[in-house]
Amino acid sequence: MHNIIKELEADNSRLAKEAIIEREAHAGNIEFFAGVHLALNNYITYGVKKVPTHAGPDGQGLPYDAFKELAHLLYTRQLTGNDAKSAIELALSASTQDQWNYWYRRILIKDLRCGVSEKTVNKAVKGTSIEPVPVFECMLAHDGANHEKKITGVKLLEPKLDGVRCITVVNFEARTVVQYTRNGKVLENFSHIADSLLANIDDLGRSYVLDGEVVSKSFQDLMKQVHRKDDVQAQDARLMLFDIVPLSEFQKGKSVMGQRRRSLLLKTFKTVFDKCGHIDIISQTEVDLDGYVGEMQFKEFNKEAIEKGFEGIMIKDPNAPYECKRSVSWLKQKPFIEVSLTVKETEEGTGRNVGKMGALVCEGKEDGKLIKVNVGSGFTDEDRDEFWSCKVDGQVVEVRADAITQNQDGTYSLRFPRFLRFRGFTAGEKI
Repeated sequence: MHNIIKELEADNSRLAKEAIIEREAHAGNIEFFAGVHLALNNYITYGVKKVPTHAGPDGQGLPYDAFKELAHLLYTRQLTGNDAKSAIELALSASTQDQWNYWYRRILIKDLRCGVSEKTVNKAVKGTSIEPVPVFECMLAHDGANHEKKITGVKLLEPKLDGVRCITVVNFEARTVVQYTRNGKVLENFSHIADSLLANIDDLGRSYVLDGEVVSKSFQDLMKQVHRKDDVQAQDARLMLFDIVPLSEFQKGKSVMGQRRRSLLLKTFKTVFDKCGHIDIISQTEVDLDGYVGEMQFKEFNKEAIEKGFEGIMIKDPNAPYECKRSVSWLKQKPFIEVSLTVKETEEGTGRNVGKMGALVCEGKEDGKLIKVNVGSGFTDEDRDEFWSCKVDGQVVEVRADAITQNQDGTYSLRFPRFLRFRGFTAGEKI
């Protein structure tokens, strides 16, 4: 098997790598693909941080069945600590250098180091009898700025925290707790969180995936600790949870429960998380964005996000399932401010907007600050035609922006201003 790894390593061409893997698939190389699964299946971990290389002399050779048994004992945590270290060293001594360094060791470190990922393998074995490698994926959000029409109706609002996405797989049957990044890389430096969950695993009663964000007092300090090999200082890190999915459903790529039901399920384990320590549940607010009350609640939630320094706001569909892909059921939006300004002048556009309105020159006071800004985005082509022909000078316009910024002359402007509406006019009403 090590010769195949060397062959894959020697050619940087993606097509060449796929051809080699496809060749082995058609040849029915069961042992090779069994090892590939052990290496690339992110749900299989071995609980060892360091695996030594083989410096010689060669052993007589270690049969794959013997290595597979070692891998199984490590995966099920029947071998841990010094026992695991001794078993690995014994397997190393029985192997040849090439067999260990290019094959068995790379399986245990979960990195074949030949430019091959699970997606590469799955593409190459498609249409053959070889089982694809499970691909580790989690649910991701779309940018709300690109899907404003979706921000309507009943939604669940959450603060978007500034931390590290952490997918915690609690395997009740295997008695393991493993934490991953959103890309399936194992996170090993928050063991105080994982260990506390493992100690209370019986209270969960079954296997779950806990989705959340690891945060600490300083985001910069947290990032320094994420993949650190030595002298890890991450004891103040906390896991802030926002979702829970049964492991079996997560592995299938989709849940059967809607968001609201999953949020309620998560809350039923609050006493368990309190007992664990270092784990909290992110609060949610349900609003109806089609009503006046909901609109005011959303503005208040946004104001609080700015005051507390949150990275943004998560807007979630309460009935949507958890899907292991990017979905418009989750939308992320930066905190924003809204100000009312007076249109002082209407500027003609350039390029494709010649003969149309290009921007509204606006001015006004907000919290005692004199704001002067040109608002040139947030308009449809119809808006530009209408506002240029009608002239809207003197009208009061509502503008959304990321923040108020100060100019060198002491006046203030807005960062990324966007037109919302004219004050006093309902949506769709002509001026």
